[in-house]
Amino acid sequence: MGALSINELKQTLLGEWSSIAPEVRPSAAKNPDGTLKPFYLTRDFAVLPNDEFTLTIVNFADPYGKVPLARIAIKGHMEWRGEHPIAPGAQKVDFTADTAYEVTPLLAGFADVLNKVATDGYDAWEVGKAQSIFGKTFVPFGLVAGENFKEFDLVYLSHDLLFWGARNIDGRGFDTEENRPTNLQIPLARK
Repeated sequence: MGALSINELKQTLLGEWSSIAPEVRPSAAKNPDGTLKPFYLTRDFAVLPNDEFTLTIVNFADPYGKVPLARIAIKGHMEWRGEHPIAPGAQKVDFTADTAYEVTPLLAGFADVLNKVATDGYDAWEVGKAQSIFGKTFVPFGLVAGENFKEFDLVYLSHDLLFWGARNIDGRGFDTEENRPTNLQIPLARK
């Protein structure tokens, strides 16, 4: 079977996708010895009509996903930018959080950290209480007031699994076209 057309791909992607198991990727934060700290998470992703998406990430303190730190909920739009050379049918896609962006602390220690580094324009951070960071400065994620979070990523569908781009091994985000991923990440499975 050949690669799907862009319209066939968009139609096939509609629905809900989720992590197969907890995932690990490099973060931009470093350990005292200079190595990158791991970032453990699960993803729940929904592709909606009109190139809309929702993404919920749960960040964990441990590789087995037993100690949740925070839930991040993003809503926005996907922009299709053409073929990506990683595999036949892969597409460059920009994800923009232009509808909503929320953070919910799930562990007291994480809420305590947020109460030190993310106070301007926020209520006190509490476990289980979501707060919108949409359109605001949020230092822990490098967000600047008035700017929508955007990632230059990729989408690849194979064997009914949805792949995005693998994180850059040096921890760089997908914040520019030059940083768009060149490899595939652990896939999401259809729910």
